[in-house]
Amino acid sequence: MNAARQKRALWSEKWRFAALAGTLLKWLVLGSGVGVLSGTASAFFLKSLDYVTDLRMANPWLLFLLPLGGALVSFLYLKIGKNSGKGNNLILEQINNDNETIPLRMAPLVLFGTLVTHLFGGSAGREGTAVQMGGSLAEWFGRILRVRSLDRKILLICGISGGFGSIFGTPLAGTVFGLEVLAIGLISHEALIPAFVAAFTGNLVTTSFWGVSHIHYHIGEVPGLTWIVILKVVLAAILFGLTSIVFSELTHALKKGYTRLFKNPMLKSAAGGVVIIGLVYLLGTRDYLGLGIPLIQSSFTETVSPFAFLGKLVFTSLTLGAGFQGGEVTPLFAIGATLGNALSGFLHLYAPFLAGLGFISVFCGATNTPIACFLMGIELFGSDAAIYMFIACLVSYLFSGHTGIYTSQLIGTSKSHLLPIPQGTTLAGVKDLRKQKDKETSGSVKR
Repeated sequence: MNAARQKRALWSEKWRFAALAGTLLKWLVLGSGVGVLSGTASAFFLKSLDYVTDLRMANPWLLFLLPLGGALVSFLYLKIGKNSGKGNNLILEQINNDNETIPLRMAPLVLFGTLVTHLFGGSAGREGTAVQMGGSLAEWFGRILRVRSLDRKILLICGISGGFGSIFGTPLAGTVFGLEVLAIGLISHEALIPAFVAAFTGNLVTTSFWGVSHIHYHIGEVPGLTWIVILKVVLAAILFGLTSIVFSELTHALKKGYTRLFKNPMLKSAAGGVVIIGLVYLLGTRDYLGLGIPLIQSSFTETVSPFAFLGKLVFTSLTLGAGFQGGEVTPLFAIGATLGNALSGFLHLYAPFLAGLGFISVFCGATNTPIACFLMGIELFGSDAAIYMFIACLVSYLFSGHTGIYTSQLIGTSKSHLLPIPQGTTLAGVKDLRKQKDKETSGSVKR
């Protein structure tokens, strides 16, 4: 009897091992497929982005076509975009709710729209484009293979991770970003292996197969670990977190403001383009156009204007608020790096060191992804400043509150028990709760 039981247990263990091995093989294949698609799309996008940026730099007059370019892209989204206009929020909604489809047209539309933005001088990034291309290609890949609903959600996470990891050359950060961005305070480990496979493959395809290189920055000398330095880093991180709030809230407010003023989306984008042109000539500089990479590079090598972070923040919010396509992350890198550089004299810390902390921390506050941003810091700057980078990300994450650039991001757990928020509330829903409480408070005061 005991021998029979032992035999059945042995077979049970073999089947359990076979099931786990089958799951690993399945996601090696599916994750790699998404990684190849997203990595190829990112490589084409990065090369195209370099081309249009060089073209804009060589032809300054292209800036005057920004209103026309914005109107054209808005027209395309109006006529054929359908729900593609939701951008990254559409992908987050589908992973969390699964009530719509992500059209394949999202990939070429956001690619074209972002290239137009950068060709004519809009201030925007590239992460949103990579994530949307990765998500729409992952959706298309899943439809071809007729995957089940749960696997579809995991494939969409793979699309986010593959797009993010390949566009920045940070596969570890890309892996965790795809998991962490869905809900504040919650990470689903079910998609951990698939996300890593997609991010690793996507980065490998972009760099090794297509030969696209990524920009790296040097954080310079790292100060010794002392309480004084830690306190200074905490103070800087609080400012980084508050800056992320200003960026997120200003961008959302401008989107609403432009929409109220201009019901026609084409007129809205055209008007936004005119505002950007006017601001360029009012300030007498073009430093805040495009991705902002020269600003980032300067932050690690020289002293930049103490108000450079504010200039990039305003230009990017105005661009995205008017409906131009592109991401927020690279401008957030520029905002954080220039702010860190500006704080170096006040805090008496090395400028490249604070620029590196600002680089990841403002981004962290705006996306609520502290672990992904910490890993990005390790991948970009090395591990010498790991303790400081982790502290900066955690503090910025906390002080950014329940705000962020992705309004469909869920609240898994509140950042503070003193600020109770129902689980499953979106960042957009948090604002509605605040308005409702304000009304109730004002009503009780009147009574």
